[in-house]
Amino acid sequence: MNLRSQAFAILFLVSLIAAGGNMALQSVLPTIGREFGLADTLVAGAFALSALLWTIASPIWARRSDVWGRKRTIQLGLTGFVVSMAGFGVATTAGLEGWLGAGLAFTLMATARAVYGLFGSAAPIASQAYVADRTTPQERTRAMSMLASAQGLGTVIGPTLAPFLVLPVVGLAGPMYVFALIGAGVLIWVWRSLPSGEVPRQARELPPSRHLWRDPRISGHLMFGVLVTGVQAVNISVLGFHVIDELAAQGMSATQAQPFIGLAMFAGAAATLLAQWGLIPLLNMQPRGLMRWGAALALVGNLMSVGAPDFFAVVVGYALVSLGLGFARPGFTAGSSLAVGPGDQGAVAGLMMALAGISFLFPPVIGVALYEWTEPAPFVLNLAMAGLALVLAFTLKGLRSPPPDLPDREERPAPDVQPASQPGPEGAR
Repeated sequence: MNLRSQAFAILFLVSLIAAGGNMALQSVLPTIGREFGLADTLVAGAFALSALLWTIASPIWARRSDVWGRKRTIQLGLTGFVVSMAGFGVATTAGLEGWLGAGLAFTLMATARAVYGLFGSAAPIASQAYVADRTTPQERTRAMSMLASAQGLGTVIGPTLAPFLVLPVVGLAGPMYVFALIGAGVLIWVWRSLPSGEVPRQARELPPSRHLWRDPRISGHLMFGVLVTGVQAVNISVLGFHVIDELAAQGMSATQAQPFIGLAMFAGAAATLLAQWGLIPLLNMQPRGLMRWGAALALVGNLMSVGAPDFFAVVVGYALVSLGLGFARPGFTAGSSLAVGPGDQGAVAGLMMALAGISFLFPPVIGVALYEWTEPAPFVLNLAMAGLALVLAFTLKGLRSPPPDLPDREERPAPDVQPASQPGPEGAR
């Protein structure tokens, strides 16, 4: 796939908007929770419910994308994103304006997140599989890194725009309304312009995802991914509360601290982009090296956060963790894709998306609960997880560099995928 093709641009935007919307929501959610007078752990629980449903649904959408085709599955996921963001915005407005009690409004907000958990994973799964279908093994690490960088760019745009989208009429619900409208626009573009990307599979070519968890080709990547995405989830979930409490010592309210939460998230997102757009291409790093450096940087960032004495230290520690994740995520994602043949790409993409759900299932709730107990505790937990991930990156056999990927003789290219010597209109291969 030509990374400058319209098809890749569309997939890039799909990932960017989803990440941007979710990070915008994540940046305002602690403030919403404090305005509603809710416990921090209850706020984290709303994301845990979404993560549970995401984890359950991801393998299903992975298999459906192999049968339905990538484009149709992307459209389903985008629809879930739009409905979820709009519903969350309406529920937030109802609660802040006093139309509904805080408890009922928050229940509706959690329901909106559940919609995203059920359907939202379909879009990134199908996007990753679409790219895997149309790249050679030699191209795939770079293509996956570029696609992952869309998420990194989204994490810059989301929290950066969020303070400016807290509008006079809709208040803290503004970011959700705006990203719902943008998502609807992207959905229309996908429908009108994305080549079908359909890759029909026979049922026998779709191994159950539970078998792939035990597959020695990728089990090491999955174990590593669970650990480092758990580290990221704890840091993201605690960050807003951490910033609010640090600035409360200076007399700021939760609402006044909102721009500083956005600034901290911007610093982390910029560090992720530095890794994915600058350092990875410059150093031509391969999956194993990416995973080692990623885990090491996450370890250092959390070590700094353990004793963070002020807002500046909080931001720097979070930026280092984000820099590490900028290396680590493309590493285990591309490594797992390279380790399997064409017939397993959809299933592997589903497992990679399931990791995102697993990481936001228990770690954020545990992390926020530990934070309420004592401030350094969640970062100590992260030190343990990042340390174990680093050990795995150096010792686990399944993380050795995979041999060159050979074509599967039983696989035939999809009707809309042209051979390398005859590129299609969208620049496939």
